Amino acid sequence: MSSNRFPPSPRRTATRRRASYAAALALGLSLTAAGLTGCSTASRPPAAAGPAVSTSASAPTPGVDSRERLTVGGGTREYLMHRPAAEGGGPRPLLIAFHGRGADAEQLRRQSALDKAAEARGILLVYPEALGKGWGAGTAATAQRPDPDADVRFTEALIAELVRTGRADPHRVYVAGFSNGGSMALRMAAQRPDLVAGAASVSGELPTGAAAVKPTGPVPVLIVYGAQDPVRPLAGLPTPGPAAPGEEPITATMSARAGAEAFAAAGGAGGPAEEGGPGYDRVTWPAGPAGAEVQLLVMHGAGHTWPGSTMPPPAGFGTVSTALDASKTLLDFLAAKKR
Repeated sequence: MSSNRFPPSPRRTATRRRASYAAALALGLSLTAAGLTGCSTASRPPAAAGPAVSTSASAPTPGVDSRERLTVGGGTREYLMHRPAAEGGGPRPLLIAFHGRGADAEQLRRQSALDKAAEARGILLVYPEALGKGWGAGTAATAQRPDPDADVRFTEALIAELVRTGRADPHRVYVAGFSNGGSMALRMAAQRPDLVAGAASVSGELPTGAAAVKPTGPVPVLIVYGAQDPVRPLAGLPTPGPAAPGEEPITATMSARAGAEAFAAAGGAGGPAEEGGPGYDRVTWPAGPAGAEVQLLVMHGAGHTWPGSTMPPPAGFGTVSTALDASKTLLDFLAAKKR
């Protein structure tokens, strides 16, 4: 994880607020990574017909990272963009990568090294910034997040702007993320199968209960999960405890496998085929008539971490698997998909 410091959990005493970033983030995520709040499941119009959008930055230099701003819904949001250096005509495949709760775009960029993997495949890569360092990945409004639809609308508007300006191919739009960001990616795939050509989640699960998110159509999905995740268990969190004062309520989540099964059922995928591998187990629901394959990779002994990352995780997050490179794996899975 990053060495940058983030605001500590409200539960910390004055003495603990002076503790290291790793300890503060470990506590904060163990309490709030489950708080996956978000928007309604009502269908939305195509992104091209979304909210009015304006950008305040010039076109990025090829092969160079840029920070851009987007005005949507009366507010301004920021995102990092990496445009591949290789020249090529026409719009590019687009990957939107959502960071985890308590983190930011730059941290996910360093944690995942997605830039390098995307560059090799000619993919336009965007890391949006969350409001309050957390995504509304479920469907229930809270006192801290009264508009549960805001992040879905932001993502729709961001895609619409990149398509409108000729940078992104509307038929090859992918979403991915880590932890709370992985749940946000699953939410976009579940609610906007007409917009997203594929999704990948690392350490993120679908919420249940009042904040439930249910897949509504065929989307290829890859879920990568640590078998020993201590923050958001592989088996889900059906009965979460109370949140700290001032924090968003902790929502219940289904297991990683139940989420994969929900996407497989919505997409008409075939029955699961299971196989063991060196360092991980793979379950595959083969694509049905709609072409929406679903995969679940369970990393042996791994925690709430990004497999293949060279960035040490905070204390208490568990082990980083080296059995595969999650960035290359998810891009290999997504790159061939087209809507």
